Amino acid sequence: MSESHHAPAASAPHSQDDHPVDFNSYLRRCGAILAVVLCAVALMIWASFLNLGWGEKVAIILCIASVNAFFVAGFLMHLLSEKKMVYTILGFTVSFVIGLFVLTIYAMNDFPKNTVIH
Repeated sequence: MSESHHAPAASAPHSQDDHPVDFNSYLRRCGAILAVVLCAVALMIWASFLNLGWGEKVAIILCIASVNAFFVAGFLMHLLSEKKMVYTILGFTVSFVIGLFVLTIYAMNDFPKNTVIH
């Protein structure tokens, strides 16, 4: 009485039913995100020609660029569907970069004695 238990082979090719991602819907989503990114770039260029002060232009362009970055990072880089560990590592990275910026700005005028600034 030999019972043969066949374990699924690890190197067996995957059928199309194994992966639930529909390529056509993914392609449509990427096309929509591309359209949003192109519209955001066009809005930033349009905002640069507005008859406003320099500070207002920069504020408007940075707001548009933030929306653009959200769409690129969230959808094209798949950050909206990532796990907790990725966000933890990303949070540490952002905090270390901010810390380096703060240390650099803090040490800008911290020169040794008798230093000549040209």
